[in-house]
Amino acid sequence: MTAMCDVAFLLLTFFILTAKPKIDDPSHATVPPSTYMIPVADANMITLSVGQDKVFFSVSEQDVRKEALGVMGAKYGVSFTPEEQQRFAVTPIFGVPMARLKAFLDTEPTQLKDFPQTGIPSDTTNNSELYNWIFTARQAEVGLHQKLLNVSIKADRGELYPKVNEVISILGKQKLFKFDLITSLKTASNK
Repeated sequence: MTAMCDVAFLLLTFFILTAKPKIDDPSHATVPPSTYMIPVADANMITLSVGQDKVFFSVSEQDVRKEALGVMGAKYGVSFTPEEQQRFAVTPIFGVPMARLKAFLDTEPTQLKDFPQTGIPSDTTNNSELYNWIFTARQAEVGLHQKLLNVSIKADRGELYPKVNEVISILGKQKLFKFDLITSLKTASNK
């Protein structure tokens, strides 16, 4: 019986330590259903969440986030303290313009849910903040890990097409014509 308890606790410990916590998505996107399922990779991924006419940005690797923040800060004339850089490295998803990013990072972690995230400014020019975040993160991934970042779009099923098309156009301007669309699995009740 003792050996059985040891095995049970080892398995329990393994599952707890390897599980990833569910990230609270500020876009509140309810993704449309699909009949075909391919799992989305956990590593080397940029996820663009589109919901409520806002775009939110996420990169899977912490060191890439930190490097991209440094480059974006220099580009937009915003300096970040080492504490802010570390806080940004552990922030899985955000949707604020560069002008408000410092205030976002200075907010207590328990108050981040209440911080008004207005979305990352995006338009189809080559100088939009979303364009620069994607470009900078891709360069950081190549510089740090010599890999290319994959891109996925997670859009709310009720989102109007122009906003999603704007995000796709921004990807097209960077010659990113292959990306994943995140959907939920369609069941018999989702018809």
